Amino acid sequence: MGKLDGKVACITGGTRSIGRAMADAFLAEGGKVVVNGRDEAKGQACLDEMNAGDNAAFFAGDASKQDAVEGLIDFTIERYGQLDICCLNSGGVLNTAPVAQMSDEEWQLEVDWNLNHVFWGMRRALQHMIPRESGRVIVTSSVEGKLGKPGIPGYAATKHAVNGLVKAAAHENGTLGITINAILPGLIETDIVRATGPDSAVAMGLGSYENLIEAFSSESAIKRPNTVEEVAAVAVLLASDAAKNITGCMFPVDGGTMPY
Repeated sequence: MGKLDGKVACITGGTRSIGRAMADAFLAEGGKVVVNGRDEAKGQACLDEMNAGDNAAFFAGDASKQDAVEGLIDFTIERYGQLDICCLNSGGVLNTAPVAQMSDEEWQLEVDWNLNHVFWGMRRALQHMIPRESGRVIVTSSVEGKLGKPGIPGYAATKHAVNGLVKAAAHENGTLGITINAILPGLIETDIVRATGPDSAVAMGLGSYENLIEAFSSESAIKRPNTVEEVAAVAVLLASDAAKNITGCMFPVDGGTMPY
């Protein structure tokens, strides 16, 4: 038997990178998954690669939009009749402008994608989980939710806020059989990082993408970037019955980067 037999999960940003690794890991443990992404064709390609039959489905939508996030959760329940695990995973560094140069539009986009998406999804998921007195909410945060490097103020601020939201919601629902936790990945060379890394490196004063990778790796105990599979393994633990009394926690998957 798998650790997630009979469980149903939805994952924002689930067609690639960390979200895709979570989906694959959940399926391997006997769960059913609905993955979300913006592109219908990429979503169908993801399902084809998974080859999971009726155990996997795709929901198209932009996770920086409220109707898409809430729609994913509603679709999951309509498709499978329940929601046991809600992974609010979408997000990333969108802008590398320092505070003094960031526009209102850039700031709002960071807030909608990295913070509001988590609030919208968590609220909708809890509305379904509370009557059942059962559920898992897993948020992909970041080590920058405890640190905060120059050049990425929007990302750092929203990840700090996400961690606070997780703690508050965990205490609100702790007696109802619902756990709410965050995973804080260190540097992972995802496609998003490869796309935004050069600009981030310049904004942080590191000069190049290669220097960024070296600098982040050198801060860790393992001296290398982390992997999506390492994050997904922690997600499986938090989604399983083994973690039924773990809630309101920030789980670093950063190779020993954070000092606390």
